[in-house]
Amino acid sequence: MKSTTLWLDEAPTVVGAGIGVHGVSTAHDVFRLPDLWQLHLYHYEGALSLGQSVHPIRPGHVSLVPPDTEVHFHYRGRSEHFYVHLRLRECGSARVVPVMQDAADESTRLADLLRHAVTAMPTSPPRAAAEVWAALWRVAELPSGEGDGRRHPYVSAAQAHVEEHLAGPLSVPEIARAVGISHTHLTRLFRAETGLTVVSYIRRRRLQRARHLLSSSTLSITAVAAAVGIADLQAFNKACRRELGASPRDVRAAGSPGAAGEDA
Repeated sequence: MKSTTLWLDEAPTVVGAGIGVHGVSTAHDVFRLPDLWQLHLYHYEGALSLGQSVHPIRPGHVSLVPPDTEVHFHYRGRSEHFYVHLRLRECGSARVVPVMQDAADESTRLADLLRHAVTAMPTSPPRAAAEVWAALWRVAELPSGEGDGRRHPYVSAAQAHVEEHLAGPLSVPEIARAVGISHTHLTRLFRAETGLTVVSYIRRRRLQRARHLLSSSTLSITAVAAAVGIADLQAFNKACRRELGASPRDVRAAGSPGAAGEDA
């Protein structure tokens, strides 16, 4: 088994979380949880085998094993890892995730999230579940380089930059510099991954956020325009009509819970 299917639209139910210590009395453990997922973040070197697949374990690696899967752990002396045993409801969008990944630079952040989950578990299981949910999303979005349909890391970084700076001026060259690639490379990658130009994506996200603010808040139309990086009110009116099919006043008047959310 090299990959598994993950559902993250709803928060997990965390049944157990802690720091596992192994390899002290035996160099090999066999483990199976009939009804629970296993999430591990490793601090040691060893190996994990599932059926015919053998996955090297290194510090900073993270694994996700689905329920009712027999796993064999092979240790090289005392071995510690964060573990979480959890349930996931199979609903919403499915994501294919490698069973074992190198979290690399994300391993420190994952360790912080899992540490918070472990300490919260005895007194606040909902807080533990929130920390684990955040960790699972980070694991699911690690760049694997295996063509599994996830966003290219440069495209993900560009989208994150857009979200963080949506209220200010944005240009393709500036975004490319922030990501660390050329304007041409970013343009090509972005269109291949999303089907949109970078400029079209920025415009779409600005108007999706504007629709949310118009429908869900009492901010003035002028304030909404400024909040999404379109300070000129006339330009904002034109953009709303073009992208949303109505003027800002009409979008606000038609606002309802079903129309208020921002589309991803």
